[in-house]
Amino acid sequence: MGYINKHPLQKIGYDFIPAAYLPEGKDEYYLRDKQQTTHKQYRQLTVEEIQILEMNHNESTDWSDVWVTDKFLPNQIKRSKFFGLIRIGDMEEVYLEYRDIRVLSGIYNSQIISSDLGDCVALHQVRYMAHFIIGNEVILLNVNEMETSSNAKFGNGILKDGDEEKSRIYLELCNENGGRSVLPFDGMQAADVYIWTRNRDDQKLQQRFWEITNSGFSTARGYYSEIGDRTVIKNSHTFKNVKIGSDAYIKGISKLKNLTIKSTAAAYTQIGEGCELVNGIIGYGCRVFYGVKAVRFILSSYSQLKYGARLINSFLGDNSTISCCEVLNSLIFPAHEQHHNNSFLCASLVKGQSNMAAGATVGSNHNSRGADGEIIAGRGFWPGLCVSLKHNSRFASYTLIVKGDFLHELDIRFPFSLVSNDVTNDRLIVLPGYWFLYNMYALMRNTNKFLSRDKRSFKNQYFEYEILAPDTVNEMFTGLREIERAVSKQVGANAVHEWLHSSERSALEILLDNAEFSKREVVLLKPRESYRLFVRLIRYYAVCQVIDQIDADRIALQIEQWRSEKFVRYGFENVGGQLIPSCKLEQLLADIKTKRLHSWNEIHQRYHQLSAEYREDKLHHSLAALAEVTDRTPKTWDREFWHELFDEALSTKKWICEEIYHSRNKDYHNPFRAMVYESVEEMEQVIGKIEDNGFIKIQKQEFEQFQNRITTIKNQL
Repeated sequence: MGYINKHPLQKIGYDFIPAAYLPEGKDEYYLRDKQQTTHKQYRQLTVEEIQILEMNHNESTDWSDVWVTDKFLPNQIKRSKFFGLIRIGDMEEVYLEYRDIRVLSGIYNSQIISSDLGDCVALHQVRYMAHFIIGNEVILLNVNEMETSSNAKFGNGILKDGDEEKSRIYLELCNENGGRSVLPFDGMQAADVYIWTRNRDDQKLQQRFWEITNSGFSTARGYYSEIGDRTVIKNSHTFKNVKIGSDAYIKGISKLKNLTIKSTAAAYTQIGEGCELVNGIIGYGCRVFYGVKAVRFILSSYSQLKYGARLINSFLGDNSTISCCEVLNSLIFPAHEQHHNNSFLCASLVKGQSNMAAGATVGSNHNSRGADGEIIAGRGFWPGLCVSLKHNSRFASYTLIVKGDFLHELDIRFPFSLVSNDVTNDRLIVLPGYWFLYNMYALMRNTNKFLSRDKRSFKNQYFEYEILAPDTVNEMFTGLREIERAVSKQVGANAVHEWLHSSERSALEILLDNAEFSKREVVLLKPRESYRLFVRLIRYYAVCQVIDQIDADRIALQIEQWRSEKFVRYGFENVGGQLIPSCKLEQLLADIKTKRLHSWNEIHQRYHQLSAEYREDKLHHSLAALAEVTDRTPKTWDREFWHELFDEALSTKKWICEEIYHSRNKDYHNPFRAMVYESVEEMEQVIGKIEDNGFIKIQKQEFEQFQNRITTIKNQL
């Protein structure tokens, strides 16, 4: 239990930094002065100004410690109390307006302790403010409590002088047992978290992450809380140890404690009614509304928490939305969507561009003998309605899971798969390439959707949103090998190629090994179609990279140069949404270990450099994939070879466009979808005409451009 201590009234507002932690020759304001970005000339109050202040029912234990500028208007301060060193900026005879709020500039009915106030501020009913630096044109209206501790850390996982180690804040990510914990810090990116939570067996690397983070912050006590220019806070309860950027809008919150909230005029952050946010960092342009509870968290830029969402011990990547549901101990890469009150995500690494449906339960304390293990899901992960998964499980990119309880651990190595339970026969069904075969519209719309939602003003990292990219193509190669292995067990190794390329119908059932940790059968549906699809898509991927990156007038020269090269397909790793060649990632980690990279800023600069190199890396990868999938070395890539590829790619692009239209058009001809409308005309008024569909129009334009590009390039060969 805490104790209430008594001190002389004259001491209130002073001795913010305990004497034991005050450097020799420094006063208690030395860090406060460093935080002040203005260089105004302050003066003490005149006798006349003090008389006016006291006539307006203001009080101070020592008016000589209230400092003002020459633009001071004492009549704009009424019924307020001042303790400790107070500095007040320029004042004007104006009122401040924000949306429908209009308040007089000045200080009214407030209690201010040892704080700096910027120019033309409006403080009304601020019942207790201690050790804050307030920017210019800030509105504070009906705020109960604003306080700062001398050892404030503002959401960073650091210690101040005299702090005990047990008080350090960690993010316990990807696993409930804390074995992948990291120290949060202002500016932390999903890539930082990823490389830190992995590589746990490399003690030297882990120690470097620790050293880099701790060295980036001062251990000195005495930093004040900050509120940036033009920020508006109204009708709110408790603020403690907070750093809030400019132009933020905060209303009706219950508690903001130990936080850094990034905000600028171009990317302003809003926090709304009933929220309690503790021990966290919130990025630029975020929205947090309506009863959100978040503890030990990082919310990256342009992300949203809404409608009672609970985010605990988790990192949420850029351009993501979580509402209503609960997320624990998870690392989530950019462009994640989770909207439903009864969805639950725990102890998972989700690599972005993902969607959690209503009732989906990814993790539960009741499905194992201990704390939850881990789930790793590639980008595009989509557990459907009422899906329940068991840890540990792993999923390739763009895995869609059909409604059902999955009682065993899963390892799905095929991208773009549909995974479902055959309840009648008690077996698991895996259909590789499902999205391309049956729902092209939804799949291909993802790229446009994620690009339009990427609102980052400074794109330090290149996030890969394309469906066909080095990670998914590498997974398709894995899928090809898995299909060949499964088929060989049924028809024999020598007959695999013939069976996969045969046009004859076959009743042969192909079973998978090591896809589920159980004794029941795992059936691979449509292995022939999936195999041919993956081969076709890999070839198409290569052509797309060639026509995208090579100018038509130098295509012939470039192809001739490729014939003398040897391409090797290497691995890529999804590092926080950025795809990095495995060899370059290994070099990055080595440079961290050997202290060639000294700070997180330098590591972030390396991400930026790797992003600049990515297009070339992707082109190299696509050509290596082409050599492998065609089983032809570059020296055999003659004119006929490329003409055949370009013709096939044009056919594939046409097929994709047609399937986009057909998969969407099915909704217009399904009698059960149409039955809620009185007529076709009413249906078109409600959901729009398919001919007016903007995405389909874009695809038609892209096909025409692709066709023209192919024609131009072929004419150069």
